[in-house]
Amino acid sequence: MKKVAFIFPGQGSQSVGMGKDFFENSDIAKDMISKASVRLGINFEELLFEENDNLGKTEFTQPAILLVSSIANAIFKEKCDIQAEFVLGHSLGEFSALVSSGALDYLDAVELVHRRGLFMTEACSGGGAGMMALVGMSDEDVERVCEEQRASGKQVWPANYNMDGQLVLAGIKADLESLVDTFKEAGAKRAIVLDMSVASHCELLTSAVENLKPYLEEYLKEEFLSVISNVTAKSYTTKDEAIELLASQLTKPVKYKHSVSANAENVDAFIEFGNGIVLKGLNRKICKSVPTLNVSDFASLEKTIEALND
Repeated sequence: MKKVAFIFPGQGSQSVGMGKDFFENSDIAKDMISKASVRLGINFEELLFEENDNLGKTEFTQPAILLVSSIANAIFKEKCDIQAEFVLGHSLGEFSALVSSGALDYLDAVELVHRRGLFMTEACSGGGAGMMALVGMSDEDVERVCEEQRASGKQVWPANYNMDGQLVLAGIKADLESLVDTFKEAGAKRAIVLDMSVASHCELLTSAVENLKPYLEEYLKEEFLSVISNVTAKSYTTKDEAIELLASQLTKPVKYKHSVSANAENVDAFIEFGNGIVLKGLNRKICKSVPTLNVSDFASLEKTIEALND
Protein backbone atom coordinates (compact mmCIF):
# COMPACT_ATOMS: atom_id res chain seq x y z
CA MET A 1 0.00 0.00 0.00
CA LYS A 2 1.23 3.49 -0.81
CA LYS A 3 2.42 5.89 1.86
CA VAL A 4 0.07 8.88 1.99
CA ALA A 5 -0.52 12.21 3.69
CA PHE A 6 -3.99 13.53 4.41
CA ILE A 7 -4.45 17.23 3.59
CA PHE A 8 -7.35 19.58 4.31
CA PRO A 9 -8.41 22.88 2.68
CA GLY A 10 -9.13 26.14 4.44
CA GLN A 11 -11.44 29.10 4.08
CA GLY A 12 -12.25 29.94 0.48
CA SER A 13 -12.98 26.33 -0.49
CA GLN A 14 -16.66 26.58 0.51
CA SER A 15 -19.61 26.43 -1.89
CA VAL A 16 -23.33 25.81 -1.54
CA GLY A 17 -24.07 22.09 -1.86
CA MET A 18 -20.74 20.87 -0.52
CA GLY A 19 -21.03 17.50 1.17
CA LYS A 20 -24.51 16.84 -0.24
CA ASP A 21 -23.53 13.62 -2.05
CA PHE A 22 -22.16 12.25 1.20
CA PHE A 23 -25.25 13.36 3.12
CA GLU A 24 -27.65 11.73 0.66
CA ASN A 25 -25.75 8.45 0.49
CA SER A 26 -24.08 7.90 3.87
CA ASP A 27 -25.41 7.34 7.36
CA ILE A 28 -22.06 8.53 8.70
CA ALA A 29 -22.57 11.92 7.04
CA LYS A 30 -26.19 12.21 8.19
CA ASP A 31 -25.19 11.43 11.77
CA MET A 32 -22.25 13.84 11.82
CA ILE A 33 -24.29 16.70 10.36
CA SER A 34 -27.16 16.05 12.78
CA LYS A 35 -24.89 16.01 15.83
CA ALA A 36 -23.02 19.13 14.71
CA SER A 37 -26.34 20.94 14.26
CA VAL A 38 -27.32 20.08 17.82
CA ARG A 39 -23.90 21.00 19.23
CA LEU A 40 -23.84 24.50 17.72
CA GLY A 41 -27.54 25.20 17.33
CA ILE A 42 -26.92 25.73 13.62
CA ASN A 43 -28.96 23.95 10.96
CA PHE A 44 -26.07 22.57 8.91
CA GLU A 45 -28.39 21.11 6.27
CA GLU A 46 -29.58 24.64 5.48
CA LEU A 47 -26.10 26.15 5.82
CA LEU A 48 -24.48 23.61 3.49
CA PHE A 49 -27.20 22.83 0.97
CA GLU A 50 -29.39 25.94 0.58
CA GLU A 51 -28.57 29.42 -0.71
CA ASN A 52 -27.88 31.64 2.31
CA ASP A 53 -25.81 34.60 3.48
CA ASN A 54 -24.18 32.83 6.42
CA LEU A 55 -21.88 30.50 4.49
CA GLY A 56 -19.68 33.48 3.62
CA LYS A 57 -19.38 34.65 7.25
CA THR A 58 -16.21 33.30 8.83
CA GLU A 59 -17.86 32.06 12.05
CA PHE A 60 -20.11 29.85 9.89
CA THR A 61 -17.68 29.16 7.05
CA GLN A 62 -15.08 27.60 9.31
CA PRO A 63 -17.26 24.94 10.99
CA ALA A 64 -18.95 24.17 7.65
CA ILE A 65 -15.66 23.49 5.86
CA LEU A 66 -14.27 21.49 8.78
CA LEU A 67 -17.43 19.39 9.03
CA VAL A 68 -17.41 18.47 5.33
CA SER A 69 -13.69 17.65 5.42
CA SER A 70 -14.16 15.49 8.53
CA ILE A 71 -17.08 13.64 6.91
CA ALA A 72 -15.02 12.94 3.78
CA ASN A 73 -12.13 11.67 5.90
CA ALA A 74 -14.37 9.52 8.13
CA ILE A 75 -16.05 7.85 5.14
CA PHE A 76 -12.66 7.25 3.51
CA LYS A 77 -11.34 5.63 6.70
CA GLU A 78 -14.35 3.32 6.79
CA LYS A 79 -13.72 2.24 3.19
CA CYS A 80 -9.92 2.13 3.15
CA ASP A 81 -7.65 0.79 5.88
CA ILE A 82 -4.67 3.08 5.43
CA GLN A 83 -3.01 5.33 7.99
CA ALA A 84 -1.45 8.63 7.03
CA GLU A 85 2.25 9.24 7.55
CA PHE A 86 1.26 12.76 8.58
CA VAL A 87 -1.66 15.18 8.21
CA LEU A 88 -1.59 18.77 7.01
CA GLY A 89 -4.11 21.56 6.60
CA HIS A 90 -4.15 25.02 5.06
CA SER A 91 -5.00 27.57 7.79
CA LEU A 92 -8.42 26.45 9.08
CA GLY A 93 -7.60 23.07 7.51
CA GLU A 94 -5.04 22.44 10.25
CA PHE A 95 -7.99 21.93 12.62
CA SER A 96 -9.52 19.38 10.21
CA ALA A 97 -6.10 17.71 10.17
CA LEU A 98 -6.15 17.58 13.97
CA VAL A 99 -9.50 15.78 13.87
CA SER A 100 -8.04 13.20 11.48
CA SER A 101 -4.94 12.80 13.67
CA GLY A 102 -6.99 11.99 16.78
CA ALA A 103 -6.10 15.26 18.52
CA LEU A 104 -9.67 16.58 18.43
CA ASP A 105 -13.15 15.10 18.46
CA TYR A 106 -14.93 16.48 15.40
CA LEU A 107 -17.76 17.99 17.47
CA ASP A 108 -15.30 19.77 19.74
CA ALA A 109 -13.49 20.96 16.60
CA VAL A 110 -16.71 22.28 15.04
CA GLU A 111 -17.34 24.38 18.15
CA LEU A 112 -13.69 25.40 18.40
CA VAL A 113 -13.46 26.81 14.88
CA HIS A 114 -16.87 28.47 15.23
CA ARG A 115 -15.45 30.34 18.21
CA ARG A 116 -12.21 30.95 16.30
CA GLY A 117 -14.24 32.64 13.57
CA LEU A 118 -16.08 34.78 16.11
CA PHE A 119 -12.81 35.81 17.77
CA MET A 120 -11.31 36.70 14.38
CA THR A 121 -14.35 38.77 13.43
CA GLU A 122 -14.31 40.53 16.80
CA ALA A 123 -10.59 41.31 16.52
CA CYS A 124 -11.11 42.91 13.10
CA SER A 125 -14.41 44.64 13.91
CA GLY A 126 -14.40 48.30 12.98
CA GLY A 127 -10.79 48.20 11.84
CA GLY A 128 -11.39 47.97 8.11
CA ALA A 129 -9.46 44.72 7.78
CA GLY A 130 -8.90 42.97 4.48
CA MET A 131 -6.72 40.69 2.36
CA MET A 132 -5.04 40.87 -1.04
CA ALA A 133 -3.88 38.20 -3.49
CA LEU A 134 -0.58 38.78 -5.30
CA VAL A 135 0.58 36.88 -8.38
CA GLY A 136 3.98 36.98 -10.00
CA MET A 137 6.28 38.27 -7.25
CA SER A 138 8.97 36.46 -5.31
CA ASP A 139 8.52 36.01 -1.57
CA GLU A 140 11.56 38.18 -0.92
CA ASP A 141 10.22 41.09 -2.97
CA VAL A 142 6.80 40.89 -1.30
CA GLU A 143 8.39 40.80 2.15
CA ARG A 144 10.62 43.75 1.29
CA VAL A 145 7.73 45.92 0.08
CA CYS A 146 5.60 45.01 3.12
CA GLU A 147 8.45 45.86 5.47
CA GLU A 148 9.04 49.21 3.74
CA GLN A 149 5.34 50.05 3.87
CA ARG A 150 5.02 49.11 7.57
CA ALA A 151 7.97 51.42 8.27
CA SER A 152 5.96 54.23 6.66
CA GLY A 153 2.92 53.48 8.86
CA LYS A 154 0.85 51.11 6.74
CA GLN A 155 -0.38 47.81 8.19
CA VAL A 156 0.28 45.01 5.68
CA TRP A 157 1.78 41.56 6.19
CA PRO A 158 2.38 38.34 4.20
CA ALA A 159 -0.35 35.92 5.31
CA ASN A 160 -0.41 32.83 3.07
CA TYR A 161 2.58 31.40 1.20
CA ASN A 162 0.54 29.27 -1.22
CA MET A 163 3.06 28.51 -3.97
CA ASP A 164 5.91 30.24 -5.79
CA GLY A 165 4.54 33.41 -7.31
CA GLN A 166 1.27 33.31 -5.36
CA LEU A 167 1.04 34.95 -1.96
CA VAL A 168 -1.83 36.45 0.04
CA LEU A 169 -1.41 39.56 2.19
CA ALA A 170 -3.43 40.67 5.19
CA GLY A 171 -3.87 44.02 6.87
CA ILE A 172 -5.94 47.19 6.73
CA LYS A 173 -8.01 47.11 3.53
CA ALA A 174 -7.46 50.80 2.76
CA ASP A 175 -3.70 50.28 3.04
CA LEU A 176 -3.85 47.25 0.77
CA GLU A 177 -5.95 49.17 -1.79
CA SER A 178 -3.48 52.04 -1.75
CA LEU A 179 -0.61 49.66 -2.57
CA VAL A 180 -2.05 47.94 -5.67
CA ASP A 181 0.07 50.07 -8.01
CA THR A 182 3.10 49.82 -5.72
CA PHE A 183 3.07 46.03 -5.92
CA LYS A 184 2.53 46.09 -9.68
CA GLU A 185 5.50 48.44 -10.07
CA ALA A 186 7.50 45.98 -7.94
CA GLY A 187 6.70 43.13 -10.33
CA ALA A 188 3.26 41.77 -9.46
CA LYS A 189 1.29 40.56 -12.48
CA ARG A 190 -1.91 40.81 -10.47
CA ALA A 191 -2.77 42.50 -7.16
CA ILE A 192 -6.37 41.86 -6.17
CA VAL A 193 -8.03 43.09 -2.98
CA LEU A 194 -10.29 40.24 -1.84
CA ASP A 195 -13.89 40.52 -0.67
CA MET A 196 -13.09 39.78 2.98
CA SER A 197 -13.66 41.65 6.23
CA VAL A 198 -11.07 39.80 8.32
CA ALA A 199 -7.29 39.86 8.10
CA SER A 200 -6.09 36.33 8.78
CA HIS A 201 -2.59 35.41 9.97
CA CYS A 202 -1.34 38.86 10.90
CA GLU A 203 -0.90 41.07 13.96
CA LEU A 204 -4.43 42.46 13.71
CA LEU A 205 -5.62 39.17 15.26
CA THR A 206 -3.49 39.50 18.41
CA SER A 207 -6.55 39.87 20.66
CA ALA A 208 -7.96 36.56 19.35
CA VAL A 209 -4.94 34.57 20.55
CA GLU A 210 -5.70 34.63 24.28
CA ASN A 211 -9.41 34.14 23.63
CA LEU A 212 -8.75 30.93 21.71
CA LYS A 213 -6.22 29.34 24.07
CA PRO A 214 -8.67 28.18 26.82
CA TYR A 215 -10.68 26.23 24.25
CA LEU A 216 -7.54 24.64 22.83
CA GLU A 217 -6.61 23.65 26.38
CA GLU A 218 -10.05 22.17 27.00
CA TYR A 219 -10.52 20.21 23.77
CA LEU A 220 -7.10 19.02 22.57
CA LYS A 221 -5.96 15.52 23.50
CA GLU A 222 -2.50 14.83 24.88
CA GLU A 223 -0.94 12.89 22.00
CA PHE A 224 -1.84 12.20 18.38
CA LEU A 225 -0.59 11.35 14.90
CA SER A 226 1.98 13.69 13.39
CA VAL A 227 0.53 17.04 12.26
CA ILE A 228 2.49 19.54 10.14
CA SER A 229 2.30 23.05 11.58
CA ASN A 230 1.36 25.99 9.35
CA VAL A 231 3.69 28.15 11.42
CA THR A 232 6.87 26.06 11.25
CA ALA A 233 6.27 23.56 8.39
CA LYS A 234 7.45 20.93 10.89
CA SER A 235 5.56 18.17 12.68
CA TYR A 236 4.16 18.17 16.19
CA THR A 237 2.51 15.41 18.21
CA THR A 238 1.68 16.80 21.66
CA LYS A 239 -0.99 19.00 23.21
CA ASP A 240 1.44 21.59 24.56
CA GLU A 241 2.97 22.08 21.12
CA ALA A 242 -0.47 22.25 19.53
CA ILE A 243 -1.72 24.97 21.87
CA GLU A 244 1.20 27.27 21.17
CA LEU A 245 1.31 26.61 17.44
CA LEU A 246 -2.44 26.95 16.85
CA ALA A 247 -2.60 30.13 18.91
CA SER A 248 0.35 31.68 17.08
CA GLN A 249 -1.11 30.53 13.74
CA LEU A 250 -3.64 33.36 14.10
CA THR A 251 -0.91 36.01 13.81
CA LYS A 252 1.77 34.17 11.80
CA PRO A 253 1.72 33.43 8.06
CA VAL A 254 0.65 30.05 6.69
CA LYS A 255 3.71 28.29 5.25
CA TYR A 256 1.74 25.95 3.03
CA LYS A 257 4.20 25.57 0.16
CA HIS A 258 7.06 25.09 2.64
CA SER A 259 5.06 22.38 4.43
CA VAL A 260 4.43 20.43 1.23
CA SER A 261 7.97 20.79 -0.10
CA ALA A 262 9.62 19.83 3.18
CA ASN A 263 7.56 16.68 3.69
CA ALA A 264 6.71 15.40 0.21
CA GLU A 265 9.65 13.00 0.08
CA ASN A 266 8.08 11.00 2.93
CA VAL A 267 4.96 9.99 0.96
CA ASP A 268 3.86 8.54 -2.38
CA ALA A 269 0.69 10.64 -2.58
CA PHE A 270 -1.33 13.37 -0.90
CA ILE A 271 -5.08 12.98 -0.43
CA GLU A 272 -7.18 16.14 -0.12
CA PHE A 273 -10.40 15.77 1.90
CA GLY A 274 -13.28 18.20 1.58
CA ASN A 275 -14.92 20.46 -0.94
CA GLY A 276 -13.14 21.20 -4.20
CA ILE A 277 -9.53 20.68 -5.26
CA VAL A 278 -7.86 23.91 -4.11
CA LEU A 279 -4.89 22.15 -2.53
CA LYS A 280 -4.61 19.67 -5.38
CA GLY A 281 -4.16 22.62 -7.71
CA LEU A 282 -1.48 24.19 -5.50
CA ASN A 283 0.35 20.90 -5.04
CA ARG A 284 0.68 20.42 -8.81
CA LYS A 285 2.79 23.59 -8.86
CA ILE A 286 4.66 22.99 -5.59
CA CYS A 287 5.65 19.35 -6.01
CA LYS A 288 5.06 17.76 -9.42
CA SER A 289 6.68 14.44 -8.47
CA VAL A 290 4.09 13.49 -5.82
CA PRO A 291 0.46 13.22 -7.01
CA THR A 292 -2.49 14.62 -5.09
CA LEU A 293 -5.72 12.64 -5.01
CA ASN A 294 -8.97 14.00 -3.59
CA VAL A 295 -12.13 12.91 -1.78
CA SER A 296 -15.01 15.36 -2.18
CA ASP A 297 -17.85 12.94 -3.04
CA PHE A 298 -18.37 9.23 -3.63
CA ALA A 299 -17.13 9.35 -7.24
CA SER A 300 -13.79 10.90 -6.24
CA LEU A 301 -13.60 8.53 -3.26
CA GLU A 302 -13.79 5.51 -5.57
CA LYS A 303 -11.15 6.95 -7.91
CA THR A 304 -8.82 7.64 -5.00
CA ILE A 305 -9.16 4.13 -3.58
CA GLU A 306 -8.52 2.66 -7.05
CA ALA A 307 -5.40 4.77 -7.43
CA LEU A 308 -4.09 3.69 -4.04
CA ASN A 309 -4.56 0.03 -4.96
CA ASP A 310 -2.79 0.26 -8.34
